[in-house]
This record gives sequence, structure tokens and C-alpha cells, in this order.
Amino acid sequence: MPYTTLIQPAPLQALLQADPAAVLVLDCSFDLADPGAGRRAYEQAHVPGALHVDLDRDLSGAKTGSNGRHPLPEPQAFAARMAALGAHPDTQVVAYDGSGGMYAARLWWMLRWIGHEAVAVLDGGLAAWREAGFPDTDKPPMARAPGTLSVRAPLAALVDYDTLLRHVRQGERLVLDARAADRFRGENETLDPVGGHIPGARNRPFKQNLDERGRFKPAQALRQEFEQALQGHAPALSVAQCGSGVSACHNLLAMEVAGLPGASLYAGSWSEWCARQGAPVATGPEPGRIG
Repeated sequence: MPYTTLIQPAPLQALLQADPAAVLVLDCSFDLADPGAGRRAYEQAHVPGALHVDLDRDLSGAKTGSNGRHPLPEPQAFAARMAALGAHPDTQVVAYDGSGGMYAARLWWMLRWIGHEAVAVLDGGLAAWREAGFPDTDKPPMARAPGTLSVRAPLAALVDYDTLLRHVRQGERLVLDARAADRFRGENETLDPVGGHIPGARNRPFKQNLDERGRFKPAQALRQEFEQALQGHAPALSVAQCGSGVSACHNLLAMEVAGLPGASLYAGSWSEWCARQGAPVATGPEPGRIG
């Protein structure tokens, strides 16, 4: 059975020992404040055989000025990029980063978006790999032959700006915002030109999905916390959102781990919402409503 949410270091090591060609490990390390930092960290140390993928280059599409800071690429273009890295329809993909899975979860969601089920996030990333006693390396991996991965029926749901605006106005969807509480309130906004949140949204910072070691909390604990955040809404009637569609995927992964699948991603997130003329904005800690 494929790993479809999280994978621990020992099972990953066993997969790599059994058939390294059947596993594609992708280091998603990135830093919003220093876009080159992730690549430099990868070159210093990574899981043996891992390739590096870049949020801006590999996991985002072209920006128009109104579609957010990290818009999704075209599905076919993303599938082609993954195939170029060696992914086949039956490849077990494992993603990790140095940020608690924030960027790895974006890759996890995107592969599910193009219909690839066998993708998991290495829980705890490279730190957990090392703590388990497995070696890292600074050596470039051996070249892999191109794969044949292509777009299939999506396993993840997406919602666009116009649809979400209608849902929010009608009270049909609950929005869960993965940003830190101060940015949700409209304070200390340094990444986007407007501070605040989508009216009616609830704040669920993605870092709350992790324990003190930077690992995902147990499934039951996550389920209790998300059920409280959902306030009786079905997961399928909720939308995950953040600043630019990255950390929202962390909440979606945590909901899958918790056995609460079906939520949609608003990929443009706050960076798109606040760039749209006339988009309603709320500030403060309490959910707002559109009049």
C-alpha cells in the first residue's frame, strides 16, 4: 500500500533499501525571505538520493499581479516537471523540508491535485531522519531516467476567487486561515500590501499541527482540534487558505491525517484576495460577516 499522508524515517529507509528506483525523494526546502536559502541548505545536507524542488520555480506558475504570490502552474506543466524528475504513475514520492513540512505539504497537495495518490511527507524532515540514525549527504544524486507521470482525475479540490466570494457571502463555506494570528488580525503584515482576513474566516495557524519536536500531532489530537475549528461544518464544506496557498496545504494534510478529508484549497489565498478590487476585508480577532 502506498504512503499517502505521512511517512516516518524507518519506513522510508526500508523503501529506499528495497528499491530506490521506486521512490522519489524531493527536498522542498525554501525560505520566503531568502529564496536561495533552500537550495543552499540542500547542497549542504539532504537525504541520500533526494532531488531539490523550488517553490518559485517548480511549485508555482506565472504571476499576473492579481493571482497571488504563488499561483498554481498549469496541471500539465507540473506533471511534466515531476516526470522530468523521474516520477511514474506508480512512484512513491516522499517530500520534506526544514520548515515543519510547510513547503513539502504544498508538493503533497499538488501531486494529489494532478491525481497522484502515492505521495507522503517525511514527518519531521531531515532532522527526524538524522535523529533516527540515518545518514545525510552533500553529494548530488545519481541521474534518474525521466518518468511518465501525467495528469489524472484529481484527488484534491480547488476553489477560485469568484466561487469563494459567492460562498462566503452566502455563508456556504467555512474558511480556515493558516497564517499566524497577528497577520490574521491585520497586524504586522509584511508580505502583502493589505492586512486582514477574509470575512467569516476562522484562524488555524498551521504550526498548531505540530508538536514541540516539529512532528505532526497524533491523528486523534488533530481531529479534536479541527472539529473544534470547523464548528460543526463538514470538512467538504470548508476551504483552506493562507497567505499564498502554501501553508494552507499543511492544514489540508493535517485534516487528512485526522480522518477529515474533503476540504478545498483556495490557492490564491490572501495575496490574491487582497489584490482583487472590491474584495471585502475584515480585521481583528473575531470573524466578520459580509453585509
